[in-house]
Parts: sequence; C-alpha cells; structure tokens
Amino acid sequence: MARGGIILNSDEKWMKKVFKLARRGRGGTSPNPQVGALVIREGEPVGSGYHRVAGGPHAEVVALGRAGERARGATLYVNLEPCSHRGRTPPCVDLIISAGIARVVAALEDPNPRVSGQGFKRLREAGIAVKTGVLAAEARRLNEIYLKFITTGRPFLAIKAALTLDGKIATAGGDSRWITGERSRRYVHTLRDRFDAIMVGLGTALKDDPRLTTRFAGGRDGVRIVVDSRARLPRTARLIDSSRSAPALLATTTGADPDRCRHLRERGMEILTLPAREGRVDLEALLKVLGERGLASVLVEGGGKLNYSLLEQGLVDKFYLFLAPLICGGREAPTAFDGAGVEKIRDAWRLGQLELKRFGPDLLLTGYPVKEGEETCLQE
Repeated sequence: MARGGIILNSDEKWMKKVFKLARRGRGGTSPNPQVGALVIREGEPVGSGYHRVAGGPHAEVVALGRAGERARGATLYVNLEPCSHRGRTPPCVDLIISAGIARVVAALEDPNPRVSGQGFKRLREAGIAVKTGVLAAEARRLNEIYLKFITTGRPFLAIKAALTLDGKIATAGGDSRWITGERSRRYVHTLRDRFDAIMVGLGTALKDDPRLTTRFAGGRDGVRIVVDSRARLPRTARLIDSSRSAPALLATTTGADPDRCRHLRERGMEILTLPAREGRVDLEALLKVLGERGLASVLVEGGGKLNYSLLEQGLVDKFYLFLAPLICGGREAPTAFDGAGVEKIRDAWRLGQLELKRFGPDLLLTGYPVKEGEETCLQE
C-alpha cells in the first residue's frame, strides 16, 4: 500500500485503518482520546472498534468483543497504549490478556500519568509481544487535543478566522457577511462540533451577535464564552439562550459593573471573575480555569484584539485560516490579528506543518506555531 509514493509495511497499513476508526469518535470522546482498534488474525480483520463517547466502552473492548474466540493468537492494533487502570471502565489490558492476544502494535505511549507505559509493561509481563511507535507522528496529530490537555491541564486552543486575500476580516464599515462561501461556513460548524468551547471577544459579540452553536443534526454545542473585561455584553445577546444544551459563560474582571453581572446572571449566563492583566481578562488564568473544569479544547472565533492577545502571549496551538478570493482594501478595515505587531519580519510569528484544503472558491490553511529550529512545510 502506498502513501504519497511511500510503501507502507503491514503494520503501517493496519494502523492507518485504526486511525480511520478512531476518527469516528471525533467530537464525542472529550476529554478522552480518540482511539481505534483492529484485531487481525492470519492477515484478515476479525474484530474492529472505536471509542465512541467518554464513559462508553473503549475501542479495545469493542474490537475484542466482536472478535470473540478468534482473538486468541491474533494481533491487536491500537493507536494509543491500552489503559491499565480502572476509571469509568475496567482496565483494557486485563481483557487483552484474557482474550489470548499474542501481539500488540501501538502508535503511542499514553502520557496520562495513570497509564504512561504501565499498560505496555503489563502486556509484556504477560508474554505478549509489543511493538510501539508505528506512525507515531500521525497518531500525535490525531490526538493533539488530548495530548496537550493530559500533559498540561490546559485546553488545546485553536484560532479560526475568515480573511480576504488582503488580510481583512471585515470592511472598514464593519461588514463581514459573508467573506467565505457556504461550504466553508458548513465546515466551521463541523469544527465547532469537535471543540469543547467556542470563544469570542466582546467586539465580535457586539458586532455579529452570534449564537456560537453547531447547526447540523447531531452536532454538539460547546460552552460559549465571551471575554468581556467590563461585562458590557447586552442582556439580549443571542448566545444567552437557556434552551441550548451547553452553557454560556462571561469571562470578566473585578472591574466589571456588579449590576451588569447580576443582570446577565439572571438571564442564565455564568459569570467568571478573573484577575486583570493590563486592565483586561488574564487569558492564561482563563485557560487554567477552563482546564480545571475539564474543557480540553477551545475554538476562538475572533476578533482581532483577542486573537492578537492570545498569539502574543504564546497561547495558540493551531490556526484555521480561511482565505476567500476577495480584496477589501481600506486602512481602517480590521485584520485577524489587531495589535502592536512586530518591527522586523524576522520577529514575525511563523506557521509550520501547513495543510491546504479547498472549499469551493475558498482555501483553508491550517498550521501550527513554529518553534525554534522547526521547519515549515506545505501539504496539499
């Protein structure tokens, strides 16, 4: 089997299929990882499964259940180390051992301190051959949210922005509907479904009055967050909607008007009072609190001031930049990152691990902040 001209060996071939299984749980497993599992006997699949929802059966349990007695002497492929501790479900390693699996092939060790190598150790002690590191880079990308959250306690934070070719997110008069086409906007709702929380700044909340919901059948709504240092959000804002399954949260400071906070609270909005940093909400403190609440991921949807503050403070993990074939012009037209900026190009923030996709006439560029010594590359 070839991938971009590279011949995959048998273990890699099956691991690619495991990744496809794991992605079926995308959006439903948080704060757990996305995991797929395949049982292969004499070169043929005899059982498959994926982790569908947090608290539900793990991928290994589903795959082994479907394999039954055919699992004895077979190989189990899984993209993340099987758990060896009892959480909401029993340890997977016990089932793997009792099922008679002869070999386990895994992509990554689980960095969760409750697992972290213990699963592999238990399997080896039981006489099971264990191979690790198969397509590890792809496995890390698959579970980038989980890996960030489980190792830092902070949510994985991504910025989504829709830009014209000259970098504007609206005209000088403030009009931004719609920069991108319908296909791009549909994909944004797919993104929202995958993140635990959707965050905007006050400016975006006032200008667009968004609902910040996921509008397709079966989609989940993330916690809707407005960063508003003075609690100036109107009580009539559409995102304050108690009929939705996910709460709305206002992140503010002690400088906010107590009456405004009380009125918003009466409307059903949760008020989170945080320390101030130069008169604004301390964003690092906000992310710490969100992580403590079990929110593993945050999708930021503008505007330029909030985006720039997050970028400047080194809090961004990923970018989703939609580029529309439009040119707005205008010195006063807002940009996606509206701050002081850098004086020298050499000091500019750089993106790496780039991928380019097309949605009708629009392009979606995804990338990650480049760390020192890393190279940039583009994949189509």
